[in-house]
Amino acid sequence: MTVPTVFITGASSGIGESLARLYASRGYQVGLVARRKEFLEGLAAELTPRPTLYALDVRDAAGLKLAANDFISRFGVPDIVIANAGVSRGTLTEHAGDATAFREVMDINVLGMVHTFAPFIAPMRAARRGALAGIASVAGFRGLPGAGAYSASKAAAITYLESLRLELAGSGIAVVTVCPGYVATPLTAGNPYPMPFLMSASRAAPKIARAIARRRRFYVLPWPMAIVGWLLRRLPRPLYDFAFARAPRKPRRAD
Repeated sequence: MTVPTVFITGASSGIGESLARLYASRGYQVGLVARRKEFLEGLAAELTPRPTLYALDVRDAAGLKLAANDFISRFGVPDIVIANAGVSRGTLTEHAGDATAFREVMDINVLGMVHTFAPFIAPMRAARRGALAGIASVAGFRGLPGAGAYSASKAAAITYLESLRLELAGSGIAVVTVCPGYVATPLTAGNPYPMPFLMSASRAAPKIARAIARRRRFYVLPWPMAIVGWLLRRLPRPLYDFAFARAPRKPRRAD
């Protein structure tokens, strides 16, 4: 019997950790990527079958290629690759020092996704199977004040995943765009504003896994946030500006 396989980035906490636990509980051979080696090792000790760990930064394209090649050499072409690694920073363009934060957010949230998928596409094409799932966000539907870097990165991720889906049409590879609303993770822990429809990562994980299994092109969770997102994307700009220009903002780091 063939053991199913999944490769997950950003696996040391939040959605990535919950997905790792879920897939391991379903008997998947799991490959986990994160920067924090000690967190990965602590998670791995709790999972059966024991996952394969890669302590690296998704900005490291060469490192991810080596990790992908190693995983494939051990377990074959993965059934699922999930690009989950992401960061969020409060940013303001007027602060020159925030340019570094903008670059970090874009590099991790967008290029990190590209680096994650790139080594797997040719082997998946050859096998004519597999799913690439990118974790974007409803924050990419419209620009949010004080979150220019994060909103821009998630909007870019959504559009990138759409382009990738079209490029891989007919290849046997599914491309799934996942847009969570508010999920209780370290990224949202410091948000100083109400977070409607907030859900735990452990509740989000099976919903995401189900969307991937069904090869959904575009999936928003939870479902009430899908309705809110649909309305926000269609709200005329003058009304959107009026409603959100004074909205609470994620704190930025001090200069």
